[in-house]
Amino acid sequence: MYRHLLIATDGSELAEKAVAQGLALAKELAAKVTAVTVTEPLAPMVGGEAVYPTLIVDYDKAIEASAKKILAPIREAAVTKGVACDTVHAKDQYPADAIVETAKAKACDLIVMASHGRRGLTKVLMGSQTTRVLTHSSIPVLVCR
Repeated sequence: MYRHLLIATDGSELAEKAVAQGLALAKELAAKVTAVTVTEPLAPMVGGEAVYPTLIVDYDKAIEASAKKILAPIREAAVTKGVACDTVHAKDQYPADAIVETAKAKACDLIVMASHGRRGLTKVLMGSQTTRVLTHSSIPVLVCR
């Protein structure tokens, strides 16, 4: 069946539930896992001020630390369950695009991710990364609520 699962996470409590379900499924199927978290591009500053190099360096350090904080527990949980796990921090990309691209690049055959279940105006304003992944992925997607 599925041999390589991509588990997408933003580190939220809801995403942690999808991670747990993805790892449990991987163990049951004897599949390997790639966990991915995505950091969006730094928004350009508007105005006459230039972006100071130290700001970019500080930003890069902060996103690396955040990604490690999100991905390390997944790696540890996978080891505990006896599941082979690789981790990816996709930097300077939009979440849905990075999830689909990483799944293809890593030859994953299932994407596991959470849905925040936003509706109405909130969905319109914030968008739905899950919906975008479902729309653009040629790989099956397991959505955990």
